[in-house]
Amino acid sequence: MKKFKLFVLTMVAALTMSSCGTTSTVPITGRKQTLLVSDGDVLSLSNQQYQEFMKSAKASTNSANSAMVKRVGQKLAQAVVSYLNANGLAAETQNYAWEFNLVQSKEVNAWCMPGGKIVVYEGLLPVTQDEASLAIVLGHEIAHAVAKHSAERLSNEYKKQYGTQILGAVLQGAGMSEGAQQLLALGSQLGSQLWTSGFSRKQESEADHMGLIFAAMAGYNPQVATSFWQRMAAQSSGSGGLFSDHPSDADRIKNIQGWMAEALKYYKK
Repeated sequence: MKKFKLFVLTMVAALTMSSCGTTSTVPITGRKQTLLVSDGDVLSLSNQQYQEFMKSAKASTNSANSAMVKRVGQKLAQAVVSYLNANGLAAETQNYAWEFNLVQSKEVNAWCMPGGKIVVYEGLLPVTQDEASLAIVLGHEIAHAVAKHSAERLSNEYKKQYGTQILGAVLQGAGMSEGAQQLLALGSQLGSQLWTSGFSRKQESEADHMGLIFAAMAGYNPQVATSFWQRMAAQSSGSGGLFSDHPSDADRIKNIQGWMAEALKYYKK
């Protein structure tokens, strides 16, 4: 989401990119994506940003809610790992070192960094109201990580904004060459914009789809997604808030209802 995911990651492409990028397939949706940023760099730098955030964050003092966040997160993590192992993607599981945190904040927010570092703000819980609805949110956030949306956004932004000349200088692997230094500077300038602009609507919808499936795999009834998003729409109307740059509430609910039959195939009470 908006918080902390892309601030440091915008620097990654200036440091290491493969010479021709890699083509991967997003789990569940089957969408093809081309990535110029390596998993290792994304994980290393996102972990640094996560550690910086946790130094200043205040852990929730509500032990019951903290335990619930860990419980829901662990169930989702197990479901994701099981899915990856069962679908020829066992190597991807090495990218995750799961952590689940509830922090003190009235903000209605949650996020999952690449590598499975999950943070939930206390302000979200009055809206989720129950574990199943929390699983819908965390499933969405975990889906961003599984689909490598941060790496994809970076790749697309650098290709679009910096052009082949600067990009080519980096791809030639000359260390911090002049082209790489220009790219690094531009990435720094764009950092705050990328931080606040969120993922694309295509990526947000994909995360909705994948997150619904992950929640069902974890044993949570995906049908609660409709009522949860209705509550979200009511509390955030006209004030932005969580997922304010996502598809409209009406479109989201319509899409979720369209994916429900698929999700229910994975749901076992």
